[in-house]
Order: sequence, then structure tokens, then C-alpha cells
Amino acid sequence: MVTSIILINTDRNKVNEVAEQLQSITGVSEVYSVSGKYDLVAIIRVRSNDDLADLVTKKMRVLDGITKTETMLAFQAYSRHDLEAMFNVGM
Repeated sequence: MVTSIILINTDRNKVNEVAEQLQSITGVSEVYSVSGKYDLVAIIRVRSNDDLADLVTKKMRVLDGITKTETMLAFQAYSRHDLEAMFNVGM
């Protein structure tokens, strides 16, 4: 499993539209609108680097309104949320 965090800038009037389009792409796990330097953050979870490349270069690239992205690969997860979900299975 490959997890990636993509920081996204959009046209000012298209933040919500872009977020909704991103959310509908298979492999996009979560999309957050955020404050600061970027408009959106997308969490991507796919099977392989090839799947990630396909998602970014073929599916995201054609979305109208994205002006800039920065893609980061996650090496290891340190998530209390994931740990709590794992330990609560069956309880």
C-alpha cells in the first residue's frame, strides 16, 4: 500500500468543486480544505507507485481548477486514530 499526501492550490472560486471532483477519484481516501499556503490536502491510498503515478498524471491533471500540487510519499504511519480503530475491532 502506498500512501501519499498531496498539497493542492486551486483557482479561488473552485476550491469546493475541485474537492468534490477529487473525492470521487478511486484511491483518494480523504480531501480536506485547509488554511495556509495550500487550499486542499488530499490523502491518497493506492496499491503501487504506478497507481499513484496514474492517479496524479492522468486523473488529477485533467481537473479544471488545480493550479499547483506538491506530492509527498509517506514512509511510515504514526496515527493514534488507526491504532484505536485496530484495537476496537470486535468490541
